[in-house]
Amino acid sequence: MVDLDLQIKNIQDKLQQLLKQQALLQKENQKLKKDLEKAMLDNGEKEQSLQAIRQQVDVIKMGSGNLNDAEKTALGKRIDGYLKEIDKCLALLNT
Repeated sequence: MVDLDLQIKNIQDKLQQLLKQQALLQKENQKLKKDLEKAMLDNGEKEQSLQAIRQQVDVIKMGSGNLNDAEKTALGKRIDGYLKEIDKCLALLNT
């Protein structure tokens, strides 16, 4: 009977350890999720800044008139993409 009581106590102690460890892991998981969310927001902001800089470079290139054929084609495709995006936005506003 003493062995059974000892085994039950050992199981309870191990269970308590596991519960504490689970709580710590949950806290760490929440912290990591917050860190990931912050990093994703920072990445999004940097992507927007990069896109703005690319647009400025394109404007400067267009203003100087020093575009080769490949750059002109790529710029035309980007402008077409912007126009499609604008059309989609206008369609959404009209509905």
